[in-house]
Amino acid sequence: MCFSVGIAQETIVRGRVVDINSSEVLSGVAIKIQGTIFNAVTNAEGMFLIENIHTSLGEQIVVVKKAGYHTQKIAVTIQKGKTINLDPIFLEVDLTQIESKIGVIHLSDDELGQNEGDSFSISGLLQASGDVFLKAAAFDFSAAFYRPRGLNSANGKVLINGIEMNKQYTGRPQWGNWGGLNDVQRNREFSMGLKANDHTFGDIAGTTNIIMRASKYRKGGRISFATANRSYEGRVMASYHSGVSAGGWAYSVLLSRRFGNEGFRDGTLYDANSFFASVEKKLNDNQSLNLTTFYTPNRRGISTAITREAKDLRGIRYNPNWGYQNGEVRNSRIRVIEEPVILISHYWKIGDKVTLNTNLGYQFGKTGNTRIDNGGTRMITFNGQNSYLGGARNPFGNYYQRMPSYFLRFENPSPYQYQLAYQAEQEFINNGQLDWKALYLANTNSINLANGGNSIYAIQNDRTDDTQFTINSIFNTIISEKSTISGNLNYRNLKSENFAELSDLLGGTGYLDVDYFAEGDSNQAIVEVAQSDLRNPNRIITEGGRYKYNYELHASVFSGFAQAQFKYKAVDFYLGGMVSQTNYQRIGLFENGNFPGTASFGPSEKLSFTNFGVKGGLTYKITGRHLVDVNAGYITKAPNLRNSFSNPRQNNKVVIGLENEALQNTDVSYIYRSPIAKARLTGYYNTISGQSDISFYFTESVRGQENGNAFLQEVLTGIESRRIGMELGVEAQLTPTVKLKTAASVGQNTYTNDPNQYFTSEDFLGITNVSGIENGVLIPGEGTAKLENYHVAGGPERAYQLGFEYSAPDFWWIGVTSNYFSNAYIDISTLRRSDAFVTDFSGQPFNDYDPEIARVLLRQEKFDDYMLFNVVGGKSWKIKQYYIGFFASINNVLGEEYVAGGFESSRYADYRKVLEESKRETPVFGSRYYFGRGTTYYANLYVRF
Repeated sequence: MCFSVGIAQETIVRGRVVDINSSEVLSGVAIKIQGTIFNAVTNAEGMFLIENIHTSLGEQIVVVKKAGYHTQKIAVTIQKGKTINLDPIFLEVDLTQIESKIGVIHLSDDELGQNEGDSFSISGLLQASGDVFLKAAAFDFSAAFYRPRGLNSANGKVLINGIEMNKQYTGRPQWGNWGGLNDVQRNREFSMGLKANDHTFGDIAGTTNIIMRASKYRKGGRISFATANRSYEGRVMASYHSGVSAGGWAYSVLLSRRFGNEGFRDGTLYDANSFFASVEKKLNDNQSLNLTTFYTPNRRGISTAITREAKDLRGIRYNPNWGYQNGEVRNSRIRVIEEPVILISHYWKIGDKVTLNTNLGYQFGKTGNTRIDNGGTRMITFNGQNSYLGGARNPFGNYYQRMPSYFLRFENPSPYQYQLAYQAEQEFINNGQLDWKALYLANTNSINLANGGNSIYAIQNDRTDDTQFTINSIFNTIISEKSTISGNLNYRNLKSENFAELSDLLGGTGYLDVDYFAEGDSNQAIVEVAQSDLRNPNRIITEGGRYKYNYELHASVFSGFAQAQFKYKAVDFYLGGMVSQTNYQRIGLFENGNFPGTASFGPSEKLSFTNFGVKGGLTYKITGRHLVDVNAGYITKAPNLRNSFSNPRQNNKVVIGLENEALQNTDVSYIYRSPIAKARLTGYYNTISGQSDISFYFTESVRGQENGNAFLQEVLTGIESRRIGMELGVEAQLTPTVKLKTAASVGQNTYTNDPNQYFTSEDFLGITNVSGIENGVLIPGEGTAKLENYHVAGGPERAYQLGFEYSAPDFWWIGVTSNYFSNAYIDISTLRRSDAFVTDFSGQPFNDYDPEIARVLLRQEKFDDYMLFNVVGGKSWKIKQYYIGFFASINNVLGEEYVAGGFESSRYADYRKVLEESKRETPVFGSRYYFGRGTTYYANLYVRF
């Protein structure tokens, strides 16, 4: 493209950007002189101006970029004291890009429905990246639970309008807070790893900033309908954006609904609505004020991991959490998220070189996870002594005593036991779901009603009601033509109410709020320790009441970061630093019977953590096509709230040996880019130390209890791990219509030490005569879990892709990928890797222990390799002023059956019991697995105007 050059006193590049189809001016278009710091953004009239260009004279490339449009690259010759007027610059809508994003962002819908702890995927973080490898990781690899560089979403940051959205409890983003807002979340900025970022210091898995400003959306509307069989069955969505008016106002609105009786797993209902509104006012040429708010209430039925025995009998869709009630499917495990978000942002351009962005964020509402409570009881009085009578059998169809393996657990089963196993098998195949009618009958039969009518079964809702306030200021300043400085100050404050809510009495009249499994030296002692709240003993709870546990968590974080970027002809580099102060405290609202007084009631001790981070990187430009990129950083982080208190539902106890986490990351990349091909080859190395982790489970393999039975809190501290590997992404535009692409990742994620380990349990209270138990804490043997050289579970360590795309000139396209996965490992039982493995319940070593056999028993399971084929495609039409488009994808076309993840059981965790299990054809307490989906589809039809 050629342009005339005018005479001026200053060196200037100016122009106007226009939509080639509608002839409307485009605001929010990024203009940049490639390889320099000179840039601008078009205003409401589509105009831009880049001034004082003194050091970038000669032949240059002006890059014109806006989401949803083809990027323009314009060659110009900049002369000192001259003005280049690029008016008009025409941009063409990239229909292929828009269509592909319709299916891509659907991935995060799956993530929002996962149980807490089930999903650690970072695919949602990567969707804004144009990198070949990262696109493969986000779109095709995510179905296999693949984690780039072995990291999870707690190692990355998600921002909306510059405000961090990661939860302070887990450190992970809550995808459900913005589910169903696809059409207003396409403007994303992503920086991989610790690379330079203008908004925040970042984290080792990368940072995504979702821009949801009214002025940044292209004027127009969109209506779409989608159908799928993955998580929801249908979705309708409508949005409209006003653009910036002559008076400086802009607004944007969106409404959507997602629905379905079940997704790919049986009984997984989906009921979600989404509302979004944003209003922005341009106060003057240098300032604007934006209000963004969204509310995305969603309700989903949850599935769970199952044993191979259950899968072999019922298939990969089997979900034990549901059953029929009056002819309709009812899931006992429902996850609800209702957390509105309000964001207020002030944007201020202070002169030509300084910008200041100040944000306020307020989030409130609730999340809840329901489950069946089968511990209902009633109090009886005999001879002046109170005691409790009740409790009920586990009602799920896959309960181990209902499975065929339970009847064949003996060394030489008898014909009668085989008969019982066959009957159990047929019952499981035909009726292996919840029997809701039986639960209601147990609560309403004449015997129970005659004894007060307290529910034996009930629905418990584990609630978390968060209220969070955030304020930050982000500044960017141009120091010179070759350097910029960025930074921020940030404050977050959280009040989190945590309690069990009695959601449904299932026909009963009330629920006695005591622990049926409590033990003591006398009836009176049992009555006291059984109380959930000693200040309100023997309460009868009705629906909507709080019971079992009730406490608050308070957290505050103050942080700041500064970063300097330098850009030169042959090298670009950056340096950054961060400091933070984090404070936690628990406040108990119930006085637990096992932990009376301040041990559970009132404030805990205050926890305080001071942290810092440093990072740096450089890009060396060998030529315009060949680059070397190096990044390194070191961060310390406070442990998250979840891993700071050993059992917050019962007491104020802080994790023993709690410390800051330390993360080190280094990566080196070779990058090639040309008009035909682009490629990146990266080697990475990162370590994480000082991590803590808490697990809750029932076992039959712990000392201090007869038969080894106890409900445990297992605490690990000082966990160290290492991730090392390589990534490759190559994309070649062979012809104007045909593109080939390939991606590969080869890594190894392992533990590098034996972390500290201890156990707590109410069952240990009062025990003084067993080795290793003191003050309710069990430290078996050396007090370490033997984890060194075991693999950190988290999807396949190796992933490979080969694919192609065909884009026809008349706006239809298709893409096919083949994806191969290997080296995925099960999540191991750390109880089995402790000294508890070699001792009986009295703490005495097993006299028949064989180290060679033990080595086989403790070998980490490696899942089978597998290959998945995916197909995507779409077609677009322009009819007058309307754009009509269709997009469809089919994942796992051949219906490959594979294991995506899983974990070992800790029910049996000592040498003798694990050995006994290994000799059975089907273990009674086998490992549980997350089986991948079979063939799934997603299709979307939209109209844009």
